[in-house]
Amino acid sequence: MIRLGILGSTRGTNLGAIVEAIQQNKLAAAIRIVISNKPDAGILQRAQAYGLTTQFISPKDLTREVYDQAVTALLQQHEVDLVVLIGYMRILSVEFVHAWERKIINVHPSLLPAFAGKMDLEVHRAVLEAGVSETGCTVHEVTEEVDAGPILVQQKCSVLTGDTPEILKQRVQQLEGGALVAAILKKEQQ
Repeated sequence: MIRLGILGSTRGTNLGAIVEAIQQNKLAAAIRIVISNKPDAGILQRAQAYGLTTQFISPKDLTREVYDQAVTALLQQHEVDLVVLIGYMRILSVEFVHAWERKIINVHPSLLPAFAGKMDLEVHRAVLEAGVSETGCTVHEVTEEVDAGPILVQQKCSVLTGDTPEILKQRVQQLEGGALVAAILKKEQQ
């Protein structure tokens, strides 16, 4: 069984897909802790509703390195094997990435390497401006270079006439939970 630590800053929509996969025995995993840098992040409320252990760590007055050391200590305390980023709006320190090398995954709302380095609606706006017919999401291992780690899973959807960044975001988000589950399964087998 793989022990997961989830880091999130936003609503944490994709947490549900992971919890469901565990409950349905599709994933031999346990979510040991959900950590956020935002005290009012939706992911914390969502995790608590599932009965998961949660922790807010305030980044106030802390360097990125010191903050990440506090996160690492908590992940180690909960014996985490794999760190899953779900809407985590912080760039990880080099030290954190090295400490958890090949043990951090992130979902990005594009078919990487396309539109790497962009976030949220900015990605979907760029997709529409580029005029591509297909987009999707990518789950990748996190490395020092943002959005450049080895790709584990990609799921695709069409870009339709009349799409706005908001509509495209919703369509891509519907793929993300399944992609994360597939990537966790892949890491579990490594």
